[in-house]
Amino acid sequence: MIVVNFAHPLNDEQVTQLTALLGEKPKVLFIDTHVDRSLPLATVAYQLVEAVGLGTNVWQTERIVVNPPGLAPVALAVIAEIHGRSGFFPTIINIRPVSNTDPTRYEIAELVNLDRIRQEARTRRRPREQ
Repeated sequence: MIVVNFAHPLNDEQVTQLTALLGEKPKVLFIDTHVDRSLPLATVAYQLVEAVGLGTNVWQTERIVVNPPGLAPVALAVIAEIHGRSGFFPTIINIRPVSNTDPTRYEIAELVNLDRIRQEARTRRRPREQ
């Protein structure tokens, strides 16, 4: 089980929450996502996913969960790059603020299987009415 973390480092409490959701303690790979915004997004996504250091076989066969970058355009491009390498959308981590905490704390809200969302959305395709 590999968690590729393109966001803020996960704290011990968040890793414990992930372990409970995943059923096993993951190997967490932290990828620094400070990017040059003057570069095309495709280049940025390629560089970030390359920095993970996983081979094609690993992307296609291992259970990998992604904590996407916080910047939406970069996150979308990274997910597209991962889809191209693995052949499917990955499961991602949804992190949310814990209410009424000072300073604000964040928890693992859920694991979201993007490929399942895609498959379910395909069932809602309808022919266009003329």
